[in-house]
Amino acid sequence: MVASVTNLGRSGLYDWVVQRLSAVILALYTLFLLGFLIASPDLQYGQWQGLFACTWMKVFSLAALISICAHAWVGMWTISTDYLKAAAIRFAFQLVCAGFLFVYLVWGIDILWSV
Repeated sequence: MVASVTNLGRSGLYDWVVQRLSAVILALYTLFLLGFLIASPDLQYGQWQGLFACTWMKVFSLAALISICAHAWVGMWTISTDYLKAAAIRFAFQLVCAGFLFVYLVWGIDILWSV
């Protein structure tokens, strides 16, 4: 039996699923926004604001925001465990990444739900 000593008890499959699921959500969000921009060549501020005022768009944007943070975390965690061998440096790097992602998530939620 192999014990997981580097991933806080999670398996690599969990990280793989998070990466793939978050990538799908981000791709769908990007394609939707691209389609909306293409379908609205003379887009005005009122239309853009109207889109983001809809509850379903806020939920979709929130899912994309959470997905980008999860995707970034798994990616940065993987990079740090692969390339930063000194535990203190790796911990500091992961702490800084987690701090930035937390701030971006809270800031994004504040912006998203204040519209």
